[in-house]
Amino acid sequence: MSRERDVITAEQLLARFEAGEPPILLDIRFSPRGPDLRPQYEAGHIPGARFVDLAGQLAGEGGGTAGRRPLPDPADLQETLRSLGIDDDSEVVVYDDNSGLSAGRGWWVLTWAGLEHVRLLDGGYAAWLAAGGGVSAEEPPPATRGTVSVRPGALPVLDADGAAGLPDEGVLLDARGESAYLGGPREPGAAPTGHIPGALEAGTRANLDERGLLRPEPELRERFASLGVAAGTKVGAYCGGGVAAAHEVLVLRTLGIEASLFVGSWSAWSADPSRPVATGSRP
Repeated sequence: MSRERDVITAEQLLARFEAGEPPILLDIRFSPRGPDLRPQYEAGHIPGARFVDLAGQLAGEGGGTAGRRPLPDPADLQETLRSLGIDDDSEVVVYDDNSGLSAGRGWWVLTWAGLEHVRLLDGGYAAWLAAGGGVSAEEPPPATRGTVSVRPGALPVLDADGAAGLPDEGVLLDARGESAYLGGPREPGAAPTGHIPGALEAGTRANLDERGLLRPEPELRERFASLGVAAGTKVGAYCGGGVAAAHEVLVLRTLGIEASLFVGSWSAWSADPSRPVATGSRP
């Protein structure tokens, strides 16, 4: 599967601007436990980009076994997308200031909702600046209301039961990173740390090079092959709250490998005291 379907480089985006044909741009800066990043957007963003609140607009109300960031209500999502000027055939580019690790959730939600022309900016805002792209501190005027019809289900999902059973018939990837995967002693009153039994450590940041760009396809194929993942493998991915794993799903799709997202991820799994928890380096 060609990477160009789901990913656009900063140079390619700059060329679209120079040709007078910029796509709809969504700025999806996000900090899982930190402050709202709208002030950073307001201080400087790609010209014409609109800020999207990941937690408020690309997720439903979370908590408990639903996880921190469950799927948004389709009607609410449709209203959000129409307010952003999106039609069914719109070209949309999503980006962030974290090498795409947050904006991947935007790519996933919009693609899951049935949009067919959504791409992630490779390397995010830093790549845009490095390519000589312009910067604006002005928020664009309200968009002409779009007409998109949300058709959820275009990408596969897992629930907790599906994630529990997947290691027996395929590969379940933990996209958080080694420290979260390993876990440690449980603190009194705190949620458990560790990983879903049978899951393999596969932090999605390792899919990027030192510049924050996606690694070359041969390197990515080799990485996932070492984890037992190839075309035809039944694959799922999870993270802490359905953000980093969405990026990993995107990376796998660029390789022609379909992966399901456990949207609730660890935040949903660890909220259920009946779910087993593994710690250490062994799956």
